[in-house]
Amino acid sequence: MKNKVLIVDDHPLMRKGLALTLQTEGDMDIVGQCDSAEACMDMLESINPDVAIVDISLPGMSGLELIKHLQVFKPDIKIVVVSRHDEALYAERAIRAGSRGYVMKLEAGEVIVEAVQRVLNGGIYVSQEINERLLMGMLTGKNIHSSSPLELLSDRELEVFELTGHGLTTRDIAERLHLSVKTVESYRARIKSKLDLHNATELMQHAVQWVESSGAL
Repeated sequence: MKNKVLIVDDHPLMRKGLALTLQTEGDMDIVGQCDSAEACMDMLESINPDVAIVDISLPGMSGLELIKHLQVFKPDIKIVVVSRHDEALYAERAIRAGSRGYVMKLEAGEVIVEAVQRVLNGGIYVSQEINERLLMGMLTGKNIHSSSPLELLSDRELEVFELTGHGLTTRDIAERLHLSVKTVESYRARIKSKLDLHNATELMQHAVQWVESSGAL
């Protein structure tokens, strides 16, 4: 019996490429493709997928929030994140949310296939670097990034912070995430408070420096 695959990504070409890559595997059947978390939740019951391929950046509800929702409404579903976001920034958050794998979009198709197959077989797929970081966290009982102020940020706040570091305005971020300008302003206010930043200029400078140093360009 084939494994039923659902792809959630807001880029049509990426969805098509993933579908073509995975469908070459004889044991996978692409049963659904959608461009948002909300659309995914709407079709979830009717298609009953075995595995969901999820991007981090989605309009409206983020990929990380979608993972948490999927864990509640379909706890047996396997989830693999395939994202442009640097794994050093988001892989641990995705695993904590309930994903069983994290792959960068720049990886070759066979790597993505390997990740999906491993997760379907009950394993976890992350890079060696992230695997060592997670194991070290288990051994010490601490999150490896616990000393970073950015750990104070929620998943959505981190997403807003990163987009700010890429030079997007509040209105740009609102349009990208399908949120109101007022909501984004609230996120930015909370970020400034948590990071002890005093104004929008400090927030922008801090975000740009972080993006440049973290390799999230």
